[in-house]
Amino acid sequence: MASGTTPHQGGNTVTEPSLTYRLGKQEPRHDPRTFQLARYLTDELPPAPAHVSWAEKVEQWGMLANDRYGDCVPVGALHLAQNWTAYASTEYVPTEQEALTAYTAMTGFDPNDPNTDNGTVMLDALNHWRRAGIAGHQIMAYAACEPGNVEHIKDSIHLFAGSYVGMSLPRSAQGQQVWSVPPQGPVGDGRPGSWGGHCVPIIAYSSRRLICVTWGQLKPMTWRFFRTYCDEAYAALSEDWLRADRTAPNGFDLDELKKDLASIG
Repeated sequence: MASGTTPHQGGNTVTEPSLTYRLGKQEPRHDPRTFQLARYLTDELPPAPAHVSWAEKVEQWGMLANDRYGDCVPVGALHLAQNWTAYASTEYVPTEQEALTAYTAMTGFDPNDPNTDNGTVMLDALNHWRRAGIAGHQIMAYAACEPGNVEHIKDSIHLFAGSYVGMSLPRSAQGQQVWSVPPQGPVGDGRPGSWGGHCVPIIAYSSRRLICVTWGQLKPMTWRFFRTYCDEAYAALSEDWLRADRTAPNGFDLDELKKDLASIG
């Protein structure tokens, strides 16, 4: 849930030196028709490596108005498109106006009316991204991971260069250099959702931590933080992640996976 004075407000504002942060992910909405990643990840698929990083190519991540508005859900999609193209072709650099235009198309947001800054349901964003595209970038399909499932998130990052993740952030995350569960555990300021809902693409992991993109920068989090506060996650399949030979840079054939997903729909 996006935090604020109303249940679906675009998010509290948190200020650190030179930076202002907003949230903007609404509570998860589930659709039984959504492809489930678990149905594709068979025993024949080799396990994901212990360490994967797609966090080296992009040098500048834009804030894309997430310092003023709760547009983190479309921003997360645009940052994935930026990273995919940086690795697979020529880097696309999203603009603030593209983020706000997408936010408007998904939710009816009007920058002149604060009452419309209510955040976004990630499932709505994924459907919009697939059907209409966002700033000219479109996904072919998406599959839901089990929330907090470590192997699913690793597979999503390894195979698709990122996972589109929703977090139910605690107040204790405010100001943390590395997002981690506070010593007292997920209670009080550490309670899931006590700050609000936020959308981040996670683009790297190791045995110790994961790396996401948020508020114009790379942000590390511990695995325990991810398991405690992730409330939805998706693998998105995009043409942006394909080379001319129709394979992803890691050699995975996304066209074949698209057929597999269609066959189990």
